[in-house]
Amino acid sequence: MGIEPIVLVLLLIFCMIVLLAIGIPLAFSLGGVGLLFLLIFVGPKALVLVYTTIFGMSNDFLLAAIPMYILMGNLLRVSGIAEELYEGMRRWIGTIPGGLAVVTVLICVIFAAMTGMSGPATVTMGLVALPSMLKRGYSKSLAMGTIMGGGTLGILIPPSITMIVFGFMSGASVGKLFIAGILPGMLLATLFIIYILIRCRLQPHLGPPLPNKRFTVKEKVKSLKAVIPLLILVIVILGSIYTGVCTATEAAGIGVGGALILGLIRRGITFKGLKEALTQSFSLTGMVMWIMFGAAMFNVFYMQLGIIEGVVQWVLSANVPPLLIIIGIQLILIIMGMFLDPGGIIIVSAPLFVPIVLALGFDLLWFGILYVINMQMGYLTPPFGMNLFFMRGVAPEGTTMSEIYSAAIPFVFLIAITLLLMMIFPQIPLLLLK
Repeated sequence: MGIEPIVLVLLLIFCMIVLLAIGIPLAFSLGGVGLLFLLIFVGPKALVLVYTTIFGMSNDFLLAAIPMYILMGNLLRVSGIAEELYEGMRRWIGTIPGGLAVVTVLICVIFAAMTGMSGPATVTMGLVALPSMLKRGYSKSLAMGTIMGGGTLGILIPPSITMIVFGFMSGASVGKLFIAGILPGMLLATLFIIYILIRCRLQPHLGPPLPNKRFTVKEKVKSLKAVIPLLILVIVILGSIYTGVCTATEAAGIGVGGALILGLIRRGITFKGLKEALTQSFSLTGMVMWIMFGAAMFNVFYMQLGIIEGVVQWVLSANVPPLLIIIGIQLILIIMGMFLDPGGIIIVSAPLFVPIVLALGFDLLWFGILYVINMQMGYLTPPFGMNLFFMRGVAPEGTTMSEIYSAAIPFVFLIAITLLLMMIFPQIPLLLLK
């Protein structure tokens, strides 16, 4: 087939980008281009293949985890638990330079372990933590960057919707991906905290410490009442997956039940809040599934024309060192992250890249973590990083997009450092799986 598979793939992606540039939603850009190419190169018989592929996807048990993890995150968001967490943790470390920013990262870690998405933590902390930090004299750039960077942890620390999508598209075990994401997620959160502490130590005006109000041990311990139940729920979810008691989908059901019970116990979930959580969950689930259905047409096109096998053979015949191929894939993903939604990137590119990685002999779980970290960078890289727009919606009036871009830059570099560490030390994400 020579270079023909590469030409077809590039032409396919180019047409999709053109549609996105003129304002066509991602799901319809994916589906429209895929369907058009199928009709041109395969013919009307491809419509039957599209139907059977989408029907098969709709009945996949794994995908049932997506709406449940989304609902779990929304239930926690409307219950008001974030405000209680923020106030409680502020009592412990708010009096050190940059303490409120550190608290924000830690709460983003907890939210990441409960929601599986970037948006809820970014928006919630933007509404709760950003006004608090600005009121106490924090640099707007540091405050916004911390929230945007911390929000990206939602797709690396399990349970992660992005990992579910990658597992579905690649055949990797979602449960093992969840476990593989724990250490990289903790490492990245630690890098965020170290950066904040060092920078605020060198430039105290960026994150001045709070007045040294002393809280008694009893008051501090009491402030943990919102943290402990959440940690227990996280341990139950991940522990049930790790021990093999539950699949990732079954554990999602436990998470929804636990989030609902916690919200009701603390009387944070009202009928209005429950309605909002359900509405948001339906909306987000519909968006994700339409993107996946649109991408199914890409996959049918790949399979019918033998594009995947052709691309794999073309890459392997190029006699390029395997590590350089992996680096090249990372660069492609970073560029795609600047323009496309992370879910769409995985759905379009994973069927092409995963066979190459497997043919080169690399571990699929390790590559999956690299993939997810790249998607984190995509949430922060202009012009279309999702967290940049989330922050624009909650930032103080008068904040410009250039200020938001600037605030995100240090955290993009920290994510890039984590990506590099995962490539140099591939045993890090696989350590807990041994």
